[in-house]
Amino acid sequence: MSAPNITQLLARWADGDRSAFDRLLPVLYDDLLAIARNHLVRERADHTLNTQALVHESYLNLVGGADVRWRDRGHFFAVASRAMRHVLIDHARKKKTEKRGGDRVKVTLDENVSVGSEGLDRLLAIDAALHGLEEHDERLARVVECRFFGGLNADETARALGVSLRTVERDWTRARAYLKQALGQP
Repeated sequence: MSAPNITQLLARWADGDRSAFDRLLPVLYDDLLAIARNHLVRERADHTLNTQALVHESYLNLVGGADVRWRDRGHFFAVASRAMRHVLIDHARKKKTEKRGGDRVKVTLDENVSVGSEGLDRLLAIDAALHGLEEHDERLARVVECRFFGGLNADETARALGVSLRTVERDWTRARAYLKQALGQP
């Protein structure tokens, strides 16, 4: 399907035409799976969410969330990528709570036993750094979501955000520097 048809279907869906989304999802599903794979490649190997589950949970957030006026295909993928990141963060927080015992009473069996939460801690640290970046400069955070999590190239990111290619390149450099500093990397 050509990009204008996708954009038209996105606009019709935003106007409340449920059948437009039903026709749109099969066309975009492979691209959504690619974005989900891009998110999951940065996760631990034993993650309980697979690419399909991540797409499906994100889909529920997209269709049940606030009304969004989709500008085009790139904007849709940027928002979908952000929804996927939020699903993964919520999943990590829940997993970390479960590892701590939730609301159960804690009993230490062996102080040398490791629960392997380094991956969860890293994901939560990245999320906290992204929230800090978003407070510092929201557009920089959107660039990171598109490029790093969404797997969009610089040109696609520029179109999704409605800025120039040069702005995306400059923002990408600034955002990476900010995140490296926030995460304590040299």
